[in-house]
Amino acid sequence: MSDTVYDCPNYPLLLILSGPSGVGKDTVARMLIERRPNSFYFVVTATTRPPRDNERHGVDYVFVTFDEFARMIEEDELLEHAVVYNDYKGIPKQQIRDALASGRDVILRVDVQGAATVRRLVPNAISVFLTTRTEGGMVRRLQQRKQDTAEGMALRTATARQEMKRVEEFDYCVVNPENQPEIAVEQVLSIIDAAHCRVDQEPVQL
Repeated sequence: MSDTVYDCPNYPLLLILSGPSGVGKDTVARMLIERRPNSFYFVVTATTRPPRDNERHGVDYVFVTFDEFARMIEEDELLEHAVVYNDYKGIPKQQIRDALASGRDVILRVDVQGAATVRRLVPNAISVFLTTRTEGGMVRRLQQRKQDTAEGMALRTATARQEMKRVEEFDYCVVNPENQPEIAVEQVLSIIDAAHCRVDQEPVQL
């Protein structure tokens, strides 16, 4: 009997976690890391907006000045960048390269606009559209943040409604039930595990 060993391909993945404001992207991303701290790397987005009360530099976002962000663009340090609600956000390339080189799967938390750019640049990335069960649920989550003026809330709500129409651009759609994020986390983990079993895997190239 032959003792030949057949190995399945198993490359680190780039997971795009996206969806409108208020659907719980931050919560799901954090819980994924907590579930498998040695398997995942969460890319910390650079932004020019000021930190909120509960946010930490280098953990939630990399907070930079407009001049520093301009330098990052000029020196091609960002995978993608965009203006989001009057502030710039961008994904640092080196974080992704370092994490993939270590063998960990990379989680990108990006808005729908950014997700489209990343999918174009990295066609073999796995994209997940996170959503709420109803539009009302999404609006309630936005209101619970208490971080926007009435005008800001109206803008976020209108933008979210438009973003919901782009769900078919993604590989998967996952509902994040109110007060039950563990359900969405389990589904995303199942997607990741299934992706690692695909026979047509290729290394992520930036």
